[in-house]
Amino acid sequence: MKIERIRAFRMQQPFVDGPYRMSKGRVADAFDSVIVEISAGDMSGWGEMAPLGTFYSAAFAAGAEAGVREIAPHLLGQDPRALTRLGRLMDTVFKGHPYIKSAIDMALNDLAARAAGVPLVTMLGGRDGETAELYKVVTHGEPDAMARNAARYVADGYRRLQVKVGGDVRGDIDRVSAVAEAVPRGTVLFCDANAGWGPFQARQFADQTRDIDYVFEQPCVTIDDNLCVRRSFDKPMVLDESVQSLEDLLEIRRKGVADGITLKISRLGGVSRTRQLRDLAVDMGLMVTVEDTGGAEIDTAAMAHLSLSTPAEKRLHAIAFHEWVTVRTARNAPPVIGGSRMGLPEGDGLGIDVDPDLIGAPFLDLAL
Repeated sequence: MKIERIRAFRMQQPFVDGPYRMSKGRVADAFDSVIVEISAGDMSGWGEMAPLGTFYSAAFAAGAEAGVREIAPHLLGQDPRALTRLGRLMDTVFKGHPYIKSAIDMALNDLAARAAGVPLVTMLGGRDGETAELYKVVTHGEPDAMARNAARYVADGYRRLQVKVGGDVRGDIDRVSAVAEAVPRGTVLFCDANAGWGPFQARQFADQTRDIDYVFEQPCVTIDDNLCVRRSFDKPMVLDESVQSLEDLLEIRRKGVADGITLKISRLGGVSRTRQLRDLAVDMGLMVTVEDTGGAEIDTAAMAHLSLSTPAEKRLHAIAFHEWVTVRTARNAPPVIGGSRMGLPEGDGLGIDVDPDLIGAPFLDLAL
């Protein structure tokens, strides 16, 4: 079995609910997605990555497009099932920039599972449960608007909300207080600062919100700054932006900085690396969320397979990015049940039936 053709596409995916807002004026109107198709014979695998603007992570779509052009020629003629070897090959010919390799690795995993005749979840360790619980993001805004949005999301069936903070501390205290008052008791709240604070501001926020039940997510940039907050904090803490490598995960566990982690597929370089860190985190006793920086049906399917192969007792929640955008990439999607849980599409590999007519003309088309 040999890789005979590689195509790549770039696609704008506008948000259904309008601009996505974080603290400090950070805003995006759409995902700028790079989609990769890798073919062997009459079989294809698909992968996708989409950064959230240029402000969220060290990634941008134009960089992914340029990088895919550089890497793809080295993969032609290779066995797509040799996932570890191809990962090392990509690292040899193109140093660093894991986000560029993410869609390629996802497509290879999809193709390898299709070739084996099994859903990808089987190759990732086996399915544990029928569905994963979803959360909804309450983006940064005025307290009353955030409270109204939170109440609407709960009415839609969500029981887990991620509330964006990380800006003006006093304003964010008001925002979280308003959201907490607007939703039923028992609604799970995560206060996500997206590394927007230093320890001083994070401690101010933590001290003034002690009576609210929430999980604190990534208050500060560095692992050591988050540790400073952790030492004076009596609620669970989850780190996201801090987890960029195996070394980061080991340091977080060694220092006892967090109770859980969020693994983003493109930040780590693809499904293969995410699976490695996920398995290690589970063995370390950490709670795990697997998601990504953005995308539609393809990327959401990969998140679903990784989430549902995570042991249920260590799985926090998931997110359905394909519901965020106004466009489609496939004829099917991971099913969302009751507005608050996500399952897997049926079929081998990712289970996604991608329609090339929906994603436009390729910017790259290579063949043996």
